[in-house]
Amino acid sequence: MSIDFPYRIAADGRTATTNDADHVRDMIEMLLFTHPGERVMRPDFGTGLLQYIHAPNSPELAATLQVTLQASLTRWLGDLIDIREASAESVNSEVRVTLSYILRSTGEERRETFTRPVL
Repeated sequence: MSIDFPYRIAADGRTATTNDADHVRDMIEMLLFTHPGERVMRPDFGTGLLQYIHAPNSPELAATLQVTLQASLTRWLGDLIDIREASAESVNSEVRVTLSYILRSTGEERRETFTRPVL
């Protein structure tokens, strides 16, 4: 069991916990929506994904986002997951990232969608 993200108190008054698969999902979400430079002790942690949201859509931008996502996920979480597919899109006022990955610890294949409103 791992500490749940975002941090919260469970119904029993203790720190909320989660299983390993959900913990990995939480770590992916944290990495995706962190700006490089936001973490003091890890200034290169994050994807910078949100900076591209207002850029005009183009095949070049889509390719850049895909490479950026895969590189960051492989660097920071490559020992936990094996990326099969990654895509990012801007829909109305939110960014949506869809990932297909395999958990290295169990071999379980997962497909997750992460969203974040653009402010």
